[in-house]
Amino acid sequence: MAGGAREVLTLQLGHFAGFVGAHWWNQQDAALSRTTDGTERPGELCPDVLYRTGRTLHGQETYTPRLILMDLKGSLSSLKEEGGLYRDNQLDAAIAWQGKLTTHKEEEVYPKNPYLQDFRSAEGVLSNGVWRVKSIPNGKGPPPVTSAPNPKPLIPTAGSIRVWSDFLRVHLHPRSICLIQKYNHDGETERLEAFGQGESILKEPRYLEELEDRLHFYVEECDYLQGFQILCDLHDGFSGLGTKAAELLQDEYSGRGVVTWGLLPGPCNPGEPQKNIYRLLNTVFGLVHLTAHSSFVCPLSLRGSLGLQPQPPVNFPSLHYDASLPLHCSAILATALDTVTVPYRLRSSPVSMSRLADVLASSGKKVVTAEAIVPFPWLPGQSLPDTLVQLGGTSQWTPLSACGDPSGTRCFAQSVVLRGVDKASHTSQLPPGTPLPSPLHACTTGEEVLAQYLQEQQPRVLSSSHLLLAPCRVAPPYPHFSWSSCQQGVDPCYLHRGTAEQSIPVLGALRSTSSLHQTLGGLAKELTQLDLRRWASFLDAGVEQDDVEELLQELHSLAQCYWESGSLTD
Repeated sequence: MAGGAREVLTLQLGHFAGFVGAHWWNQQDAALSRTTDGTERPGELCPDVLYRTGRTLHGQETYTPRLILMDLKGSLSSLKEEGGLYRDNQLDAAIAWQGKLTTHKEEEVYPKNPYLQDFRSAEGVLSNGVWRVKSIPNGKGPPPVTSAPNPKPLIPTAGSIRVWSDFLRVHLHPRSICLIQKYNHDGETERLEAFGQGESILKEPRYLEELEDRLHFYVEECDYLQGFQILCDLHDGFSGLGTKAAELLQDEYSGRGVVTWGLLPGPCNPGEPQKNIYRLLNTVFGLVHLTAHSSFVCPLSLRGSLGLQPQPPVNFPSLHYDASLPLHCSAILATALDTVTVPYRLRSSPVSMSRLADVLASSGKKVVTAEAIVPFPWLPGQSLPDTLVQLGGTSQWTPLSACGDPSGTRCFAQSVVLRGVDKASHTSQLPPGTPLPSPLHACTTGEEVLAQYLQEQQPRVLSSSHLLLAPCRVAPPYPHFSWSSCQQGVDPCYLHRGTAEQSIPVLGALRSTSSLHQTLGGLAKELTQLDLRRWASFLDAGVEQDDVEELLQELHSLAQCYWESGSLTD
């Protein structure tokens, strides 16, 4: 790539982060397949931002995510911690013991998921479990895809998915996965439940040195590292681990962007008060402390609220999902993430992480929210101006940060991405002399249309916008959602529907709004009302009462950054 890719190193911390990450990497892989099999030209997004080239012991070049992933013991199912891509069975056999051999067969604790068995069969796995490694021509760019002809659709069912590795279809580098052995993923004992527990993990030399070694391995091979993106669970002890990781990145790699996506799974159970109190404390501690060490932090969740009061999960006008299933929630969040991260992944004229933070997080407003329209209701033969006029205001947007409805609040800054609209539909094709229905119909490019629409909806707001031809890939193992028609009985998920090339148009946004004044202030109020003496176990995990008092002060200060005199949230 001319000038070199601006590399990003991804950190995935936690099990729900693993779910979102698995969908995220599957979507990247699906997009790679389209650009490397000759059916599409090199895309608008540069995969080298997220991926790295490597070489197996056989000398075959590989293309794997630039990723460090931390999860708990028992979270990998049949996936090996070292991955399967670089394992050399032939070399193992060559150096094996030549004496008398006694074979002991170990029973599988976690049998291979039937979905992955089907998928790997379709992708081309040798009978002994070794992948047919895809070579990279000239060592540059992503590998060509060599899949079986006419593979059957491989769609996992909710019942077949226990952990995120059950549907991950991407090969990982041996240095990607780091298991925390002192805590269990399953069971009622030795759980990573509290912020202080997570902080203490990276205070142990064993785990700190392991993370530092992996960081150095990936960073030292980068030519133009722009920064790090952290996918971090907020609801459990990983909020503390994420805080220490972000602090390490800030200290070791000053000047690089650190963008944090704080993840929370679906609705909580009102009948579990301790878990809900812990969730609130972990979320607030994580949000405040991650903000201190990140360029900006964006909570991502389909919940209705970050607080204790139960709120129904969010609704999408044209998408029906089961909020109780991590497989569903994580897929939607990954689709939004794949859209809003477009600016720093562009092949041409990218917006760096640091520049994006300058736009969104000025004057201490380092918490931002995400919104999306999934799918964007553009139909074949319809122009983008017509679609946006019919869309109207912001009522069609679905909030994805559990920070309440931003309607009626002031937007300070926004970054908006629309993807998946054909080039021929970007502008109006009205015959000469036809009265223009709106100012959008007078624009001469799709980029002007989108910018004009945002200006009409959010006047006097600092806006950055991008328009991409490439849609979001939703091929299996993406869930088979129920899509309701939103215009004249036409399925909005029309693109290549029913084939291995499934994709949808998506409109996504990151915004800094005054609604965060009420959200953050509400969290502070709930914390003030808690009698922490009843939850001494949270404090015993490494957090002191003084830490809580300091947290409240910082939370009030953060909320004050979003105060706007005369706003509806005042």
